[in-house]
Amino acid sequence: MALEVVILAAGEGKRMRSAAPKVLQPLGGRPLLDHVLRAARALRPARIHVVCGHKAEALRAAFPDSGLHWVEQRRRLGTAHALAQALPAIPRQATVLVLNGDVPLVRPRMLRALVRAARGGLAIATSELGEPAGYGRVLRDRQGGIVRVVEERDASAAERAIREWYCGFLAANAGRLARWVAKVSNRNAQREYYLTEVVGIAAADGAPVVAVKAREPWEVAGVNSRAELATLERTWQAQRARALLAAGVALADPARVDVRGELSCGKDVSIDVNCVFEGRVRLGDGVRIGPNCVLRDVRVGAGTEILAFSLLEQATVGARCRIGPYARLRPGAALAREVHVGNFVEVKASRIGARSKANHLAYLGDARVGADVNIGAGTITCNYDGAAKHRTVIEDGSFIGSDATLVAPLRIRRGSYIGAGSTITHDTPAGRLTLARAKQITVPGWSPPRGQPARGGR
Repeated sequence: MALEVVILAAGEGKRMRSAAPKVLQPLGGRPLLDHVLRAARALRPARIHVVCGHKAEALRAAFPDSGLHWVEQRRRLGTAHALAQALPAIPRQATVLVLNGDVPLVRPRMLRALVRAARGGLAIATSELGEPAGYGRVLRDRQGGIVRVVEERDASAAERAIREWYCGFLAANAGRLARWVAKVSNRNAQREYYLTEVVGIAAADGAPVVAVKAREPWEVAGVNSRAELATLERTWQAQRARALLAAGVALADPARVDVRGELSCGKDVSIDVNCVFEGRVRLGDGVRIGPNCVLRDVRVGAGTEILAFSLLEQATVGARCRIGPYARLRPGAALAREVHVGNFVEVKASRIGARSKANHLAYLGDARVGADVNIGAGTITCNYDGAAKHRTVIEDGSFIGSDATLVAPLRIRRGSYIGAGSTITHDTPAGRLTLARAKQITVPGWSPPRGQPARGGR
């Protein structure tokens, strides 16, 4: 029987105090809704319907090629009303799984259990873990059968004392669910059409109501505030750290590493404290990452060492390189094997050949650097003329002296030597020393202006 998933994502999330919709808030570098979508897709449903409302266009723009069926809840009258907007597009013989877009860490295992339990009746996700405040309580009869769920605002003191609470997920046949939703009223404190009322309606209809209980409190934890989001972020990061340790990665402190995307590591990788990995990061065998580094969409070859306080983004680093400390690789940087990029060196949209070195205080932008090139301290490529970017080419075996200014477009030919302090504006001949300095002179008879000290000053 076909499975169709409905994700309720129309809420504004006022307590987040954000201009962005709640389900677009980031957890582990991805929107909350993306986490729920990944869990849902693991079940291979026929379709996924997302009910949106607040800033619906922003939600659609965040998932442009997702193949989702978007359903807009123009008047937000409650969760049952939200589901009612999606049900007309679902075949009546299908099984419907209803999820919340702000419960990001739900696992596919629990969702599969819900779908299995829904055969012949209604399955709901419940929990007796954690704090039930704010959630609907599950009411059972003397035989232990579920008879209804009461929202906390409408519950008596005795009902609020119940520890089992409804987590917001349910599954049932689409035709039966549509009939039950049609009977939901808004006679409650909020004057809303609550999806929790479906439980009592289904039980009164004679349908078996089965509870699938959460095994961990975090897998059914919703996000309604910045504090709750921060708590789940630490849970997510702890899970990522455990997975890295299990894969053989040496973490200096599992509590001080953040993975905000996908991080894959080879053997014998070590990561020091306070490192952040964003987007897709690939670390080869034996890579060592020093403290306080940020890597974003980076591939790093085997045996490379990245020293403290380095920032790498959208870059490729070859094997046995040495980066940092305090180095920056900007988008388009591509380093071959055994390259050294040292402290306060910035590389942007440049290729650097094998064994080349820029160890101190340099800027290489829109450059193509060959193999075995030495870039002296203070060297910069002047790649921008105010209107367009230009390329600097430094061929194999060249030596660039300290404080050189290379004005692009420019070609430093193979084996060239550039004298320290030179401003190079024309292509250089191969294997020759090129100097471009103003003549040094000492002015005879000069004295400092009257009233100023001749040497130094305070």
